[in-house]
Amino acid sequence: MSGLEIERKFLVRKGDAFKRVAFSSSHIKQGYIPADGATVRIRVRDEKAYLTIKSHSWNGIARYEFEKEISLDEAEHLLELCKGGVIDKRRYLVKSGNHTFEVDEFYGKNEGLVMAEVELGNENESFEKPDFIGDEVTGDKRFYNSHLLSYPFCLWRETLPEEYR
Repeated sequence: MSGLEIERKFLVRKGDAFKRVAFSSSHIKQGYIPADGATVRIRVRDEKAYLTIKSHSWNGIARYEFEKEISLDEAEHLLELCKGGVIDKRRYLVKSGNHTFEVDEFYGKNEGLVMAEVELGNENESFEKPDFIGDEVTGDKRFYNSHLLSYPFCLWRETLPEEYR
């Protein structure tokens, strides 16, 4: 799969409201291979693995994305090349109107951080936010998964309002 990725990212309020309405969940382990001008991600999601290359965002919302499924064996070898370790999280899928929100609950040094993303067909597309969705953090680098490896949530969680930590 490749093409333009248009997504918006939000903080999720404390509690487990998103878990009660989720129609699916999966465990994700992912790491990043250093690259100039792009993000190169290796992801294992349950029993499948993917190589993803994303351009830097030119407006905070949209960027080019290339994704290819790879074998679990290939992924395990590529994860050894990743800088700074891996992100460990559980992803919940929540339907809201015509969209599906991906809600990520982080573990390890990012424990306590819960974020949601929604992919859009265009930058101005409207969508219905579930009640548990809070402040938008689209474009805020602190919330990029690749950034959470070098600057984990445990180091800056107190900078967020109480409802998000």
